Amino acid sequence: MHTLQSSYFFDLAHYKHAAVFNKTTYVWEALPQIAEYLSSQILGNIETEIPSGAYLENPKKISIGKGSVVEPGAFIRGPCIIGEKCTIRQGAYIRGDLIAGNHCVIGHDTEIKNAILLNDVHAAHFAYVGDTILGNYVNLGAETKCANLKLDNSHIVILFQGQHIPTGLRKLGAIIGDGTQIGCNAVINPGTLIGKNVACYPCVNFGGVIEANQVVKNNIKVLISPKTR
Repeated sequence: MHTLQSSYFFDLAHYKHAAVFNKTTYVWEALPQIAEYLSSQILGNIETEIPSGAYLENPKKISIGKGSVVEPGAFIRGPCIIGEKCTIRQGAYIRGDLIAGNHCVIGHDTEIKNAILLNDVHAAHFAYVGDTILGNYVNLGAETKCANLKLDNSHIVILFQGQHIPTGLRKLGAIIGDGTQIGCNAVINPGTLIGKNVACYPCVNFGGVIEANQVVKNNIKVLISPKTR
């Protein structure tokens, strides 16, 4: 089951908040630990200027590191930690329970909640990131959706090597390993696990467990033919 452990997906050596993974056997078990981890931290340390057009809800439970930029029009709800030299762009919607490392970008119309971002993560354009963990140097192309809830509202089960592994979670988005690149307009189904250095082509709808160093793309041909009238 090594493939389902956090060490398979992430290099935590330079991640300040690696302790959030300490109590886990399976990688997704870090997600229910977010609130407890945040409650154990000293929050309210905002080390950057917040423009008048940005809105911080419950700022005593928000920490933002040195060199980070929060643009006017961003919404940030505590509790959350945002690291150093991050960019929170206009229209970003942070709904709380976020742990973000350094050099992250949360962009225009990106909605994020109950999530862990390691270092150098880019969710820069129109993304949904709920109940999700993004590894170092992960990039989400514009309009990427990490769906986190099944249509029947049932608990999410991981199918791996012929075994059904219950997560105990009704909401689980994606686990995306270090260096993985997701193309524009991808839809990642609830409970998808993606290893390190995966390349996902644009406009793909997929799920399951994708091991490291794979390419994910549609097997669909685009046909071009002359107009008949």
